[in-house]
Amino acid sequence: MATTTKIRPRDLVRASGGPRYAVALAVDALGTGLLRPFLLLYGVMVLRLSAPATGIAMTVGIVMGLVCMPAVGRWLDRGARSTVVAASMLVRVLGVALLVAAPAGNVWLFATAALFLGIGNQAWPAAHAALVATVAHGRERDAALAAGRALRNAGLGTGALLATASLAGGTTALQAMAVVTGFAYLVAAALAWSVRLRTDPAAVPVKDGSGGPAPRMRALLAANVVYVFCLNVPEIALPLILVTQLHASPVWSAAIFVANTVLVVTLQVPITVLMSRVSRRTVLALAGVVLAASYLGFLAATSLGPGWGAPAIAAVSVLCTLGEIVYAGSATALVTVLAPAHLLGRALARFQLSTGFGLAVSPAVITTLAAHGSAALWGGLAAATLVSASAVATEKDRGTRVSPCRPPWRPGRAVRRPAWPARVPRWPRHRPR
Repeated sequence: MATTTKIRPRDLVRASGGPRYAVALAVDALGTGLLRPFLLLYGVMVLRLSAPATGIAMTVGIVMGLVCMPAVGRWLDRGARSTVVAASMLVRVLGVALLVAAPAGNVWLFATAALFLGIGNQAWPAAHAALVATVAHGRERDAALAAGRALRNAGLGTGALLATASLAGGTTALQAMAVVTGFAYLVAAALAWSVRLRTDPAAVPVKDGSGGPAPRMRALLAANVVYVFCLNVPEIALPLILVTQLHASPVWSAAIFVANTVLVVTLQVPITVLMSRVSRRTVLALAGVVLAASYLGFLAATSLGPGWGAPAIAAVSVLCTLGEIVYAGSATALVTVLAPAHLLGRALARFQLSTGFGLAVSPAVITTLAAHGSAALWGGLAAATLVSASAVATEKDRGTRVSPCRPPWRPGRAVRRPAWPARVPRWPRHRPR
C-alpha cells in the first residue's frame, strides 16, 4: 500500500486545487463564519420573526437542500468540477441577497433565503471532494482533503470571532455581516470558476475493473449517519450537559469549542498523514472506537458532579476531537477510493446525503436522550458508534477489487493464449516394425 509520510506545503496546495482555489476556500469559509452561526439571530433581531418560526425555516432549508444532491451527483459525473463548486457559492449569494432584501415580518422570504443557503451548503462538500479527487491521487488526495477541512475550519473560526466582536452593533452589524458574506461568496465563486477544471467521462481509462457499477456502501452510509453526531457534540451536547446538569459557566462551553477548532486546524493534516500507513477502512473503524471511548469518558466525567465535572469534560473533549479528526480524514477519502471514476459524483452525493441527514437529526436525538439522563445520552451514543465501527470494519468492498494475478475480461478484448509451454511432440499412431 502506498503511503504518504511527508507532505510539502507547495505540493499540498497543488493537490488541493492550486493557489486560487485555496484562496477561494478561505474567502468562502470566512464569509460562512460571519453569518451561519448567527442566522437565527438575524431572523429574530433584524426581521422580527419568532424564534420557533425562524428555527423551522432554517431546518426546512437544510432538509430541502439535501433534495438537490442527486442532481449534483449527476452533474459531477458529466465531468463538471470547478463549475459545480462555483455554482454552490453563487446559490448562497442569491440566498444572502434575499436575506438582505426581506422586509421585517416576512417569514417566506427568510425561508427561501434559508433554502438557497442550505442548497449551497449541502452541494459544496461533494463538489469540493470531487474536484480534489480529480487533481490528487492516492494518499496525497487524503492529505489534500484534510488540508481543505483545516483551512475551512480556520476560516469559519475567524469569521465567527469577527462576527462575535461586531455583535455589539446590534441589527446594523448583522445586516453589515450579511452584505459582507454575500460579497465573500461572490469573490469565492469567481476564484473557483477561474480554475476551470473539468473531466471528460468518455476519456477516463477503465482500469482494474473500475468501470463496474458503484458499490452500495450501505453499511458505510448508515454508519456515517451515526459518526457525524460527533460534529455536533461540542456545539450541542456538551453545552447542554455543562449548563443544565453541571450548572457550569458558559465559558467552559466556549473554551471547548475554541479548543476543538484549534485542534482541527493544527492536527487534521498531520494525523491524516500519520494514518496513511493503515488502510482507510481500518482508520475509519478506529475513529469509531475513539469516539465511543470519549462518550464513555463524558459519562464518567458527568458523574463527578459540579465541582470537577466541567474540567473533566473539557479534558475528555480533546479525545473526542481526535476521534473527529480521524473520522474526517478517512471517511470522504474512503468513498473516493471505493467509487468508480465515472460514478464518483453520485457516490459523493449519497455520502453527503447521509452526512446531512445525520447533522439534521442529531440535535433532536441528542436533546431527547439528554432528557433521560447522562447514561442514556452517552451510553446510547457509545453503543451506536461501536456498532457502526463494527459494520464499517466488516463491510466488503464489492465491485471495486479484483484479483491482482488475473486482469478482468471485457467484451471485445482478445484473449491471448500463453506462448508456453512449447509444442508437445506427438507419438506416431503406429510404430514402425
